[in-house]
Amino acid sequence: MSKKKSSKDIYENLTQLGGKSELPASPESAVIERVPNPHEGTDYLVRFTAPEFTSICPITGAPDFAHLMIDYVPGKWLVESKSLKLFLGSFRNHGAFHEDCTVGIAKRLVKEIRPVWLRIGGYWYPRGGIPIDVFYQTGPAPKSVWVPDQGVPPYRGRG
Repeated sequence: MSKKKSSKDIYENLTQLGGKSELPASPESAVIERVPNPHEGTDYLVRFTAPEFTSICPITGAPDFAHLMIDYVPGKWLVESKSLKLFLGSFRNHGAFHEDCTVGIAKRLVKEIRPVWLRIGGYWYPRGGIPIDVFYQTGPAPKSVWVPDQGVPPYRGRG
């Protein structure tokens, strides 16, 4: 029988939570922290919504805006939310196309927390009059998990 870890033990390695943290200079330098999943072995869905995600166009330097929806089924690890917020904020001055940002965020999360399953919806606001939506997932969702619709309507402009 394993001894349940105390909150202090679970959170002792976190460096960003509970204090002032500077925005990382780049996505590559951002630290994504993780904590043990207290319900490892139970399939459940975690959703992060980032309705004010920003990056910049790598060609023009103009700002780009997106509504990101990140869903994942945890394995051994949970992503610590403040570190995710700082990671996403590190894209603010990062030049990359919509596809690169969206898929790159997903792949970095998969690398850091090794979820059972992950999907991301990148709902980008129009650039040059054309909205670009980018979707990525690691495979089929586990059948035992309720995965709700992401709830972001398609862009309709003044329609």
